[in-house]
Amino acid sequence: MSGNIELLSTTLAAAKAEDRAALIAYLPAGFPTVDGGIEAVKAVIAGGADVVEIGLPHSDPVLDGPVIQTADDIALRGGVRIADVMRTVREAYEATGVPILVMTYWNPIDRYGVERFTAELAEAGGAGCILPDLPVQESALWREHADKHGLATVFVVAPSSQDARLATITAVGSGFVYAASLMGVTGTRASVGAQAQELVGRTRATTDLPVCVGLGVSNAEQAAEVAGFADGVIVGSAFVKALLDAPDEAAGLDAVRSLAGELAQGVRKR
Repeated sequence: MSGNIELLSTTLAAAKAEDRAALIAYLPAGFPTVDGGIEAVKAVIAGGADVVEIGLPHSDPVLDGPVIQTADDIALRGGVRIADVMRTVREAYEATGVPILVMTYWNPIDRYGVERFTAELAEAGGAGCILPDLPVQESALWREHADKHGLATVFVVAPSSQDARLATITAVGSGFVYAASLMGVTGTRASVGAQAQELVGRTRATTDLPVCVGLGVSNAEQAAEVAGFADGVIVGSAFVKALLDAPDEAAGLDAVRSLAGELAQGVRKR
């Protein structure tokens, strides 16, 4: 079975055709439980998310701040496995028809086996992977198998990325480019910062791929600001925090659905 890179591309193109940015939500698999995590993904989509990233919980998440680290720890202590990540992708995709990606560090894929991982992700209906710590110059094996299985390879660029480096990264990426809005780890912030807009401009000079901005967006106002210059607005920690702060699972689902609705309105006010 082929993966859903084309669905991802058409979804982002449809948002652009509506003169708005896409809303991309991030939630880790297995949090608060595997079943609860699947329901949370369905809730953010019901609220208005166009695309969802499923995090593969990792014991040393170098890009992630304390909120996502806490959720990853809960998922890992609950015994989450790669099979649960694939199940989350499959059930979320089958229930909604929305493109679902996996965001993961390289080590779990390397240990699991690249061919096995890409084949299973495609079979589950996945659209691709975001690989924040895989160097482009070491990505040929991954890209070979991702291409074979119809999966996007999304690389992360940062404000520190030089123009030549941006061109190298975007030349081999697919789906979209993940632009980290600032140097540092994930988390909600008071402002997204001017660095993000400059990075989007420099990245667009190297590629026709959509450029989507993450790290720091937590409310509709910030989503509207970023939507003014980016093709997609990526929100993770705010959704995870809503689940962490909720008194019970039902309240958590209501909270993430409501937040997705507010953010979906924000990206339409660019």
